[in-house]
Amino acid sequence: MSVTVYVPLDAAAIALGADDVADAISKEAAARGADVKIIRNGSRGMVWLEPLVEVVTDAGRVAFGPVSEGDVAGLFDAGFLTGGDHALNLGLTEEIPFLKRQTRLTFARCGIIDPHSLEDYEAHGGLAGLRNALKMSRADIIQQVTDSGLRGRGGAGFPTGIKWKTVHDAPGTEKYIVCNADEGDSGTFADRMIMEGDPFILIEGMAIAAIAVGAEHGYVYTRSEYPHAIKAMNDAIEIARKAGLLGPSVLGSGYAFDMEVRMGAGAYVCGEETSLLNSLEGKRGVVRSKPPLPALEGFLGKPTVVNNVISLTSVPVIMDKGAAFYRDFGMGRSHGTIPIQIAGNVKYGGLFETAFGLSLGEIVDDIGGGTATGRPVRAVQVGGPLGAYFPRDLFDTPFDYEAFAARDGLIGHAGVVVFDDTVDMLKQARFAFEFCAVESCGKCTPCRIGSTRGVETLDKLKAGIEPEKQIELASDLCNTMKFGSLCALGGFTPYPVMSAITHFPEDFKPAPMAQAAE
Repeated sequence: MSVTVYVPLDAAAIALGADDVADAISKEAAARGADVKIIRNGSRGMVWLEPLVEVVTDAGRVAFGPVSEGDVAGLFDAGFLTGGDHALNLGLTEEIPFLKRQTRLTFARCGIIDPHSLEDYEAHGGLAGLRNALKMSRADIIQQVTDSGLRGRGGAGFPTGIKWKTVHDAPGTEKYIVCNADEGDSGTFADRMIMEGDPFILIEGMAIAAIAVGAEHGYVYTRSEYPHAIKAMNDAIEIARKAGLLGPSVLGSGYAFDMEVRMGAGAYVCGEETSLLNSLEGKRGVVRSKPPLPALEGFLGKPTVVNNVISLTSVPVIMDKGAAFYRDFGMGRSHGTIPIQIAGNVKYGGLFETAFGLSLGEIVDDIGGGTATGRPVRAVQVGGPLGAYFPRDLFDTPFDYEAFAARDGLIGHAGVVVFDDTVDMLKQARFAFEFCAVESCGKCTPCRIGSTRGVETLDKLKAGIEPEKQIELASDLCNTMKFGSLCALGGFTPYPVMSAITHFPEDFKPAPMAQAAE
């Protein structure tokens, strides 16, 4: 009797040796005459346990991890094909506390199915949302998304339904769906993880969006640093075309929709929607002035929906389960679930999907397990390299758009990066200015010049040159950048800088030697 073994093809797992583990299992099985079927699945999101190998048993899927190539022979000796006792045996996968505590809606299939199998996708509830949408009018689809309370998961938190309605109502017969998969924030990997582990859900979400607004073509714009995700999406698109999910008549409905993957050239600023559209058109990735909004004049000057991967992959759940079901999760105006990506100096790094509302302290201390070094947590940056640094005093902040904004922070793409008490916050603030200077498209003066002057100012501060004056100047630069920049790159750089100055003032005082030299 054949035994099914799952070994992730997720980029994080591959980086930790998953390909070698899969090869070793195949060879060991052949040498022992064992009938083993290896399926390369996506990741379950527990990165500290990767490569996580799962074996299908009568009791369910049993997890072993982290497995190295050298562990394989010993696993076979211990009878791991029947869930045998071994030091790496983690028990039933679904019972692992990190996974069991989650509310998985968007990532419900990720790590469970074969990402190359449309049949497996459908068997686990895939396409139900699209089939429901095909029975509805365009206006009703948009209303369902609006009523769900779904907001853009790329960072801005703009209501998705309103954006769709704007594109739907815009004049013109040629419209586009653009998926922003240019996931450039530090500590974020949700987009990559779902594209590699459940690519058909993105295709389904984009197809629903296209039907809703009247678009016939879509693009997934992603980073050159994501070769595995690009291959997964291209393979899935080809399978979808052959199955009639994409093409001149989506599932025989008469609605035409097709899509393709476009690879960016490594510019962080292309995560901003107008810069992304310029890049997609073959132009330099420079921010456009708004208005006009992309919803009215976007790709090639046509009305365009630009949504993040997680926004679009949340739509099939809404269309399957209903707006009320999705809206009931969360708090305040933050409805549904959010895939929190826990990274940095943390014990249990990975993806944790849950309803909005957990406190930052629960995420870092309880779910993340504190620091990997065992030292105290000093700061947590939420929202990528442009996110604010929160000290422990603010760990009671609930994970909610408005709650973070009220404390001069932002959720962004829900990346959480943990730092222990050895971190130098002056260096972190300088890095924010330097990052902006390097990544600026150069179009607006506050971002282009302000970030460069910011680096110089903090270097003077570190050298002990008129420290009070430098802090005052840095604050003034941040104010100019925040309110004068064309896009969020320059506009959000003040968040990490000012939060570091505000919450960790001791790191911005000159060293005693510098004072003496002065």
